[in-house]
Amino acid sequence: MKLFLGIMLFTCFFPFATCEAQTDVDNSPVKIEDLDRYLGRWYEIARFDHSFERGQTNTSAFYALNDDGSLMVKNTGIKNGKQKQSIGKAKLTDVSGLMRVSFFWPFYSDYRVLMLAADYSYALIGGKSDKYLWILARTPNLKQEVVSKILKEAKRRKYNTSNLIWVNQADNIARLRKIGIN
Repeated sequence: MKLFLGIMLFTCFFPFATCEAQTDVDNSPVKIEDLDRYLGRWYEIARFDHSFERGQTNTSAFYALNDDGSLMVKNTGIKNGKQKQSIGKAKLTDVSGLMRVSFFWPFYSDYRVLMLAADYSYALIGGKSDKYLWILARTPNLKQEVVSKILKEAKRRKYNTSNLIWVNQADNIARLRKIGIN
């Protein structure tokens, strides 16, 4: 029985353990000076394709501080006309800008802030490998010169930016305009 359980745990864990192998990208995190300013809503401008978000539009993430000092992470999006939501937990580490995020306990993945605007208006996020990359912003759209600046940084860090999927945020843009926020 112990052998069976060991094999089951290994088979379940092995795919998660290997999917973030270290690569030659520069995924060193930048310092988050003020965690409170980082909290709140972030819209997903672009991302690398992954099964857990495939086909979703109008995606966003919301971060809030939990009582235990960890962060609540709530990701939302729309797929086939239906609202999708995932709630996870992020643990802060001793390295500013590096968190460990889990949407499926006990498995955690790196969340690395690779670039952060001085005013906390946009961020470039990566993982432990070159397979994860997101461009996030406080608004559902960014000016082209800001996008160019972020892409330049991602390329400098050796990420293949041609793999980015640009997220349709039309519903979020329309919703914000309706309440008078451009």
